Amino acid sequence: MSIQDDLFSNQKPTLLQDIMASKDWIAKALNSSNYAADFSINSLKEIDRFFDEQNTPNGILNQNRGQILFALGSYIGEVIISAYGGEWITDDSDPQGEINIAVKLKNGGIVFPVQRAMKRYANGKEDSIYDYGFVLGVASKK
Repeated sequence: MSIQDDLFSNQKPTLLQDIMASKDWIAKALNSSNYAADFSINSLKEIDRFFDEQNTPNGILNQNRGQILFALGSYIGEVIISAYGGEWITDDSDPQGEINIAVKLKNGGIVFPVQRAMKRYANGKEDSIYDYGFVLGVASKK
């Protein structure tokens, strides 16, 4: 290994790398806990169920909340991209980059899946993840 390789190997991962690792990590964790996380739009119902069941004083969301919300947002964004097309928009220089990651849809619309996960956590069922994903699909067909 050269000195240059050694220097670059110690760099912090990019937001996009974190998104890719987190979406896979949370899907595996959800599946192992009997939530069907198969990256389909219908799997967003399972994300809602996870929030309903785990947003309690003893629930999983009270442990490593930031990491879990980022991972759930990464999963939600990947589902949206898979279903409707689009791409991740990240800014590694943004101090709030983890919260501000976005998906630019094929129709030009921009959504913020981590912020949506945070709203679902804070507001409950009224900010349904499944409804959010479903409505994006209707809007993408216009």
